[in-house]
Amino acid sequence: MKWQEIRAQYPQRWLLIEAIKAHSKASKRIIEQLAVIDTFSDSATALKSYQQLHREAPERELYVFHTSRDKLDITERTWLGIRGAR
Repeated sequence: MKWQEIRAQYPQRWLLIEAIKAHSKASKRIIEQLAVIDTFSDSATALKSYQQLHREAPERELYVFHTSRDKLDITERTWLGIRGAR
């Protein structure tokens, strides 16, 4: 689904969504197709669900958004650092 379709179907809800088709452009994540994993009435519950699912499947591209957002504006993060040796 596209974001505008999702907003119409789930007004004023917190959503756990997965990017099905996406690409990067100019440090932004452009999501073309989304799947709604679950809906929530509050952000805390949505984030807990995200954390649990992310631990189980870190390779999935998951996000939590509220449908009051007109559009998705996702800036990619670059992680720099060195993992400690054990």
